[in-house]
Amino acid sequence: MAYEKPELTMSEIEKVLWNHLGQGAAEITPLSGGNISNVFSFILEGKDYVVKFSDLERAYETEQFVSNLLLDQGIPFPKCLGLGRTNQLTYLIMERMEGRNLSDCTAEEQTRLMPEIIGILTRMAEADIGGTNGYGWIGPDGNGSYSSWKDFVIAVNAEDQTGTFWENWHELFRTSCLERDVYEEIYSRLMTYVPYNESNRSFIHGDFQQWNMLSNGTRITGIIDGNCMYGDSLIDLAVLNKHMPWCDVINTYQNYQKKARIVTPNFEERLIGAYYFKGLDGLRFYAKMGWTEAYQDTRHFLLNLKV
Repeated sequence: MAYEKPELTMSEIEKVLWNHLGQGAAEITPLSGGNISNVFSFILEGKDYVVKFSDLERAYETEQFVSNLLLDQGIPFPKCLGLGRTNQLTYLIMERMEGRNLSDCTAEEQTRLMPEIIGILTRMAEADIGGTNGYGWIGPDGNGSYSSWKDFVIAVNAEDQTGTFWENWHELFRTSCLERDVYEEIYSRLMTYVPYNESNRSFIHGDFQQWNMLSNGTRITGIIDGNCMYGDSLIDLAVLNKHMPWCDVINTYQNYQKKARIVTPNFEERLIGAYYFKGLDGLRFYAKMGWTEAYQDTRHFLLNLKV
């Protein structure tokens, strides 16, 4: 059965907002987007806010750290206002950024904005994480969860994922379109490229694509959500290129790096490793969500990568 986001009543939402912000929240409206969160906008004292809910216990623990890190880097990211639990759900209250999803903009607008998007990607990669350590998922203390990128890759693909979104995920081999032989083939390829990615440690948004960007049509007004981690920043580039291939992403990135005199060693190998890392997780995710077409597209892309 495909994963379904948690359902809430209006009274449950109002209670959460009351406890954190007091009376006055109005125009509580569901928002589209968000694969594992139910997201609502609301207005309080003339200002716009967002509250999102997940049935994953630690879904938003790192948001405060990430918000401060990216805002310090001049990246438009929402400020966190409240975090808590209600009726087995985790919630997060944030300022709402202006603009609409970049996915709602025309292809021409998206292409025109790509140099700015690449600039944001570059600034995220340059964020000061010198006071932190580790790779993989970022904890509330700002540190990564694993001592090496290889350890992280092995851990996220392990069968035992108790207490996470991926608990009992091997059942997908039996109940969904997820194919064990395909998964194992791509995992084997991924491990071959781990050494290329492992020597690069930066902040990674983790889901850097048009559904997690906001725009007014002429500029990027906000970056939202993310599966934030430490590792090779080319993972964000791989996600961007896979989701927005009409925007000439790779050439725009390389031209930006050249003008900024930024050297990217082992670019092709690192990008392939990034494709395998995110693509493998994508196969599992699409299978769980019941998105067969997206699964088949990603499967074809990964199996036909030129290595």
